[in-house]
Amino acid sequence: MLAPLAAVVVFMVAIVAALGYLQMEEMDREQEAVQRDVEYTQQRLRLRLLERQEQLSRIARSLSKQEANGDGFRTGIASLLNQHPELQGAAWLDGQNRVQASTGSTATWIYQNPTQGGEVLEVDASKGIKRARETRQAVYLQRPKTGDSTPLLQLFIPLTDQGIFKGVLLAEFSIDGLYRHGIPSEVSARYAVSLQDAKGAVLAGVGLAPKGSEGLVPWRRKANTYFMPVSPVGSDLVIHAQAYRASLGLVGSGLFWLVSALSLMTTWMLVANWRHTRKRLQAQQALQSETNFRRAMENSILTGMRAMDLQGRITYVNAAFCMMTGWRESELVGRTAPFPYWPESDREQLTVLLDQELAGKTQQGGVQVRVKRRDGTLFDARLYVAPLIDALGAQTGWVTSMTDITEPNRVREQLTASHLRFTTVLEALDASISVAPLGSDELVFANKLYRQWFGTQAGGHLQLVAEAGMPQTKTIREYPEDVDLFAGFPLSTLPESDSESAELFVASLGKWLEVRTRYLSWVDGRLAQMVIATDITGRHIAEEQAATQAEKARTASRMITMGEMASSVAHELNQPLTAINNYCNGMVSRIQGRQITEAELLGALQKTAKQAQRAGQIIQRIRDFVKRSEPNRAPADVETMVGESLELAEIELRRFNVRLVRFIEDDLPALTVDRILIEQVLVNLLRNAAESIDAAQRPAPERNIELRVVKRNFEGRRGLEFSVQDTGKGLAPEVMGRLYEAFYSTKADGMGIGLSLCRSIVESHQGRIAAENLYNDLTVLGCRFHFWLPLN
Repeated sequence: MLAPLAAVVVFMVAIVAALGYLQMEEMDREQEAVQRDVEYTQQRLRLRLLERQEQLSRIARSLSKQEANGDGFRTGIASLLNQHPELQGAAWLDGQNRVQASTGSTATWIYQNPTQGGEVLEVDASKGIKRARETRQAVYLQRPKTGDSTPLLQLFIPLTDQGIFKGVLLAEFSIDGLYRHGIPSEVSARYAVSLQDAKGAVLAGVGLAPKGSEGLVPWRRKANTYFMPVSPVGSDLVIHAQAYRASLGLVGSGLFWLVSALSLMTTWMLVANWRHTRKRLQAQQALQSETNFRRAMENSILTGMRAMDLQGRITYVNAAFCMMTGWRESELVGRTAPFPYWPESDREQLTVLLDQELAGKTQQGGVQVRVKRRDGTLFDARLYVAPLIDALGAQTGWVTSMTDITEPNRVREQLTASHLRFTTVLEALDASISVAPLGSDELVFANKLYRQWFGTQAGGHLQLVAEAGMPQTKTIREYPEDVDLFAGFPLSTLPESDSESAELFVASLGKWLEVRTRYLSWVDGRLAQMVIATDITGRHIAEEQAATQAEKARTASRMITMGEMASSVAHELNQPLTAINNYCNGMVSRIQGRQITEAELLGALQKTAKQAQRAGQIIQRIRDFVKRSEPNRAPADVETMVGESLELAEIELRRFNVRLVRFIEDDLPALTVDRILIEQVLVNLLRNAAESIDAAQRPAPERNIELRVVKRNFEGRRGLEFSVQDTGKGLAPEVMGRLYEAFYSTKADGMGIGLSLCRSIVESHQGRIAAENLYNDLTVLGCRFHFWLPLN
């Protein structure tokens, strides 16, 4: 019924859209024509100005090179004035803005200054002269308007000789002359063309007021205008054009209103006819709707429906009942017990249930029975029985609904089996698992190992949570009159991570346990906390033994290092000891000969004490380095730590004749590390670098090691980077892959534990160590080891 009305509405909308589209098309075409003509006119003006600028530039170049004087300037300008009427005049100004020569309109600007001499401009042209001086390019400016003077355009061309500013050539163009001689006649005939300044004021030409709506049309039409700046002048001179004709008038709008009126009349007639037809069909539609509704209810429900009279005879079955059993409605209606969908093995039971149903002894929760399909297969069903009451309130029979519960029974059995398997797995785990609601002493789940360790109470669960430092909650009061709207939720902030873990020693068990907790929603909706405790006693003992062995290995490495450096240390100690011996022999000889004064004796003793102090410092540094001590991480000053490492390493560097260059960034924060271990890493890297340079047999100027300590971020964390760079022969590719492998060494007498220990020390401080070769094209220039340590 709505199709004719919709068609008329679509037709009317299409007419309006077509008229609007045609109008917009015409407006777009006119606007494109205006834009095209304005761009053409702007190009004409641009070429005209550029030609005048080029002619004036030639005169300016001759003035700059002093190839022309004032008379020559006036002659050249006069020729241009005769040929091009838009050019009004020109003046030659020197570097002090004094007029050397002028002709045309500029001659009226000057006056004699008897005090200073020379001709001076009457108008202010400093802005243009300044810009020409700064840019060394031609500058266009609009001449400041005074009174009723004619708008003029000024051109400032700088006079330069070998980059030296010597003045400007000032020329003036009449804007009205540009309009009359530069605007094509065919453009001015079609449009109101004007030349305007940056603020929209008309300088030359014709300006029209903006047009409003024209005619009785359902749209407002704007005037077709377009404007653009004249290049190379810029925004100071804008060409503006506006079309004279820009409307369809009353002809187009009259056609629109005629079509609209006809469409409205057709719509009114159709609506009246539609309302009359609708009233006539309302009764028929109501009856058909009621019939379809009842039929749809019967066919859409998945529950089988069966009706019986008081004698047990089937009087009605729906489509779902027939689909479940596989029997047609004609085969079931009118049948009495035993029914064809009864299994033979269950007939006695079903007969008893039918007798109870007819006697009114029904169960509210229904009964579960087996039903046989026509093909002989069976399925589980649940029957619900209710009395059938007629319009007079008398019972005429019984209505039974039947639901197929085969799939729910199968799912229930699978869930039961799955629960049994899951429980069996949890019981067999070698970890204690317990679950307790937050704020409650109730233990809702505990596996076998938990029961062996802590029994069946929640005390062990709460003990593990408390000792592991997990969030605690208060006990919820359970008085009936005290209702907590937030019952079951923790009273403290939940952790951001999914789970938390901690290692603790349980004295009652004599075991180390790794305890992990996780919040979960229990099956009854309460928020609960699951605790998983794993026995890690064996692992803890192994870690302690491994730490002990690692400390022994580090101590052994330091002893080996000092053993390898023994000859160098002996040489280093021999120097102060020899000096002490010489000082003592000299003092004895001079005292015996009474040839020494008290002051000379005191100086010799001070030098002897200084050498003894130096020998003692060397021995103390070696003792601190090699002695075994417990791991002790404390804030350590980086510069002090590096200095102490260099005191040991420089002994070996001098033996190999290697020069050390170090760079430590200013204001480095303290590192929380084991100072002795980090010094051990630095000494090992410096010794390796010196040995690599010696093995490469580098000449003396190239035997250099560079030690750098700088701030560096790694994976978003703040830290410090230590790097040792040598000029040796680098690392071979096969060595790079096994660099940190224990007991692997490229040295004939090496044990292969130095770099392995360095890596373990750095990584135990949550740091990273790496090595790389340094190349110049394909030539290896050396090797760089660097390790990074975090600041927090």
